[in-house]
Amino acid sequence: MGKIKVNDETQEVNFPLTLTELIGINKVLQPDMVSAQINGAFIDRENFDATAINDGDEVDFLYFMGGGQ
Repeated sequence: MGKIKVNDETQEVNFPLTLTELIGINKVLQPDMVSAQINGAFIDRENFDATAINDGDEVDFLYFMGGGQ
């Protein structure tokens, strides 16, 4: 077990853990539309399944909205 930060909130999680699994644990709405950063680096969506989350990581889930006229 270890601690990580997800969107600035500390969470205790069990390892091993992938980014895809973390998305499920956090019940991210519209997981197909979310972008993710780990320790400030964007992760390509095709690598979510293979990207390991490690103790002390800071993960951010981001949604990019379009709009305007």
